[in-house]
Amino acid sequence: MSSETNNESNLISSLRDEVSKLEAQNAALESELELSSSRSSYRSNQNEKPDEIDLFDLWIAVWKGKWFVLGFTFLFSFISLIYALNLPNTYKSSAILAPASYSSGSQLSRLAGQFGGLASIAGINLGSNGGENKAVIAIEVMNTWGFIEKFIEDNNIEPEVFAAKGWSKNHNKIVYDEDIYDSENDVWVREHDKSKGETAEPSSWELYEKFKSRFNISQNKETGLINISVEFYSPLVAKQWVDELIRAINEHTKNKDREEAARSISYLNEKIKEVNIADMQSVFYKLIEEQTKTLMLAEVSDEYVFKTLSQAKVPEEKSGPKRALICILGFLIGGLLSISVVILRYLIRR
Repeated sequence: MSSETNNESNLISSLRDEVSKLEAQNAALESELELSSSRSSYRSNQNEKPDEIDLFDLWIAVWKGKWFVLGFTFLFSFISLIYALNLPNTYKSSAILAPASYSSGSQLSRLAGQFGGLASIAGINLGSNGGENKAVIAIEVMNTWGFIEKFIEDNNIEPEVFAAKGWSKNHNKIVYDEDIYDSENDVWVREHDKSKGETAEPSSWELYEKFKSRFNISQNKETGLINISVEFYSPLVAKQWVDELIRAINEHTKNKDREEAARSISYLNEKIKEVNIADMQSVFYKLIEEQTKTLMLAEVSDEYVFKTLSQAKVPEEKSGPKRALICILGFLIGGLLSISVVILRYLIRR
């Protein structure tokens, strides 16, 4: 009986030993699995790491290339400084104008309300003829190719517009680009391709674009006042062109209204002869009276469309170029480009 009990206890003891061994093996396997998983995760992280960009690494790369950044930025800043110093000074002259208004404008407007339909049949425009509308039209005319072309031709300023590159203050003389215009012999010498129809002399369109880049006219919507300005190398020429532009637009509008008024009067006189109705003749006489007033104003008034409130003056201080701004921009662009090159080089090597 005792022997059987000993056998059972031995069997239980051996089973316990086996279970303990199995648990130990299971624990070892789990430990190995965890280690394997951590290794694979580490390897995965190692494989993904090259695709990440560390800002600290970028800063180290920029710091290592600091001498290149400083040198490139200095070079770019120096070039900007030389460029800014070689740019010629420009001067801006401006004048403030107001629309010229006359009593005939309101008279014509009143007649337009009464006899506008009849006048239209007769081929006469009695629309609002006030100074403000004339000024708006005049501003648009001054920006047109045709007006500027005629202004340049009338004043014979083609060389100043297209070939000027500076101004000698000591000699009060415009400096011309000798590769474009020979000022001593008054000859255009710029290179051109005859097979393409080009000429040494600038075309009308080229002159228009050059002049437009120096001329500006705008109207204040609140006050209605007009500002006209010209920027040029010579302050004297800038002032002279402003004065001539004002005179030219006044003359242009005056001549146009004078021609229209003369044609209208001639036409109305012919119509009076054809019409026998007294009321119709009375209307025509009133129209002739207003057109005659317009004709008289055009004859006697110099400031026909624009009245000068502040005359153009010869500027004493330059308006350009902005040399300090050019140097600052050169410094910033040089710094950004050099840093970009250093970072790009770092990323390529990486």
